[in-house]
Amino acid sequence: MATATGQQALKRTALNAVHRALGARMVDFAGWDMPVEYSGITDEHVAVRTRAGMFDVSHMGEIDIHGPGALALVQHVTSNDASHLKIGQAHYSALMYPNGSSVDDCLVHRFADDHFFLCVNASNADKDFAWITEHNRFDADARNVSAEYSQLAVQGPRAVAIMSKVAEADLAGLKYYWFTNATVAGIPGMLARTGYTGEDGFEFYFTPEKSEYVWNALLDAGKPEGMIPAGLGARNTLRLEAGMALYGHELDEDTTLLEANLGWITKLGKGEFLGRDVLARQTEQGTRKKLIGFEMSDRVPARDGYPVWMGQEQIGRVTSGSPAPFLKKNIGMAYVSREGRALSLDPGQEIEIEIRGRRAPARVVPLPFYKRHK
Repeated sequence: MATATGQQALKRTALNAVHRALGARMVDFAGWDMPVEYSGITDEHVAVRTRAGMFDVSHMGEIDIHGPGALALVQHVTSNDASHLKIGQAHYSALMYPNGSSVDDCLVHRFADDHFFLCVNASNADKDFAWITEHNRFDADARNVSAEYSQLAVQGPRAVAIMSKVAEADLAGLKYYWFTNATVAGIPGMLARTGYTGEDGFEFYFTPEKSEYVWNALLDAGKPEGMIPAGLGARNTLRLEAGMALYGHELDEDTTLLEANLGWITKLGKGEFLGRDVLARQTEQGTRKKLIGFEMSDRVPARDGYPVWMGQEQIGRVTSGSPAPFLKKNIGMAYVSREGRALSLDPGQEIEIEIRGRRAPARVVPLPFYKRHK
């Protein structure tokens, strides 16, 4: 649908009116009208780290793949080894280009031997589905079912306590990166112990028609535990503290999985898949660039796209940079290289980030910046 000016109207989740009623600051995110913050990014970020926050992530895409050739199709187009997934288990993976880079990163859930469910990024859902369809030479049926789901994420150390009040499921027995059929506030759906914040938590997939009811029920259950609504701003700073990649920043069509520190989801031993040859060659010969984490030495934050210097040589650019509200530091990630080859920098190595024409000191630190105590 187009507006009177000819511009494409923003898509809205089923909770759009709720976000506006709560006074959320709304932004255009990948063509969706989404809340970036309610009470403030720092407040929401700290709530997730210390108590709990709830995110509307209904803009995310969902792709259903089933049939006798479902596993073969998933194995062909993704990097991780889906044959190792048990029924009710999920893993992080990437949809692959032949050059070893990613179409998108995704979560792969195994419903049955012949049934898989992919959660993909909102901005890439149509592209991802078209890519899977183009490469579907197997006896499998792929469907873009994004419109059939709302998705809410409850994240933080009190997530279990909150969800136990309203969910009919064995939460204690639901391990990290497993999922189950469940009802939340009486509404049936799929409950996964997954998230994008570095904290424990759950993601609930259910019918959009019940979105406001489930949102309100979870908010009521979470209020005594200090849970608050959280927007995309905190979601971004949380994932950055946790060292998690963001498509369009650390991941793109010119960056291979090995360059993005995602060798752990690159299963060369599973057999043929898109991009395998390039990744196998990089495993032997090395990569063109390397992803590093850094901390600013002074109070000025680095931002996406800022040049990275070592001495008189520009060695890369920042992919993600921001204040880290919980760690109370200014942090970032960047790709670094020299003469077309990955540049290995040790923790503690001094570098500089160019900020509006001035170079500010920083030092290399290990990733992730933050890791929760389990």
